[in-house]
Amino acid sequence: MTPTYEVVSIKRAEPPPNTDGANWYQYVIASDDTNTIHGCRQGSLKDVTSAVEVIVAQLNERHAKKRKKEKKS
Repeated sequence: MTPTYEVVSIKRAEPPPNTDGANWYQYVIASDDTNTIHGCRQGSLKDVTSAVEVIVAQLNERHAKKRKKEKKS
């Protein structure tokens, strides 16, 4: 079965080492199997949330295509 990814959390965070600026957020994306993705992004909460939702949509689309190919084989 192909995993479905979703946003687990987005929380304000300290800037990553050797970076400048403020407004950093840490996000967690997980699938319904064992995959978990952790990342950091700078921006407003609204912008970061939108960007992470795009990442999730792309992951789900990529895995749906992969699943479709597997069914054809």
